[in-house]
Amino acid sequence: MLPTIPSVAVIGAGPGGLTCARILQQHGVRVTVYERDSGPDARDQGGSLDLHEDDGQIALRRAGLLTEFFALARFEGQEMRGLDPAGRLLTHHLPAARDKDSPEIDRGQLRGLLLRSLERGTVRWGHALASVSGPESGSEGGRRRLTFTHGPAVEADLVIGADGAFSRVRPALSAATPRYTGAGVRRLVDIHDAHDH
Repeated sequence: MLPTIPSVAVIGAGPGGLTCARILQQHGVRVTVYERDSGPDARDQGGSLDLHEDDGQIALRRAGLLTEFFALARFEGQEMRGLDPAGRLLTHHLPAARDKDSPEIDRGQLRGLLLRSLERGTVRWGHALASVSGPESGSEGGRRRLTFTHGPAVEADLVIGADGAFSRVRPALSAATPRYTGAGVRRLVDIHDAHDH
């Protein structure tokens, strides 16, 4: 009898979930990504990411996508300026030409790159996870059951949570919950540019 190839469910079609799915597929693993968005363009993906040589670029290299990333990345995005509260320049880092330490890429471009690298039908859009259950308490093996807010439940041998701070997968593993630390980020968008896209 031929061994059964385990099935993997990845929850979340962000950069982490899609990169994970790509690498698993390269190793012959059956993987399905479940994403709550109704489609790849359902909402703005947010600002830029800088992918460093010692973390994000390692993942893209293993996924076989580093060359494509460099073709899309903005190397000039590595320039950094430090200002005091009055706006006076304190520090200024200007990267060397084609410095590859931490170029930036728009999140939408990165998502598109990763989606194009996956086998057709890998991502199931419009699947907001409600809960993960199974196997029976005390059992070391067994499949997990995924219940969605809409549509039928599915089962998988392994579930990978890549669904952010308010993960629906985390409660299956831990009672930990996100806590506001007092730090925040503001994103400024040119409204003319936003309407052009």
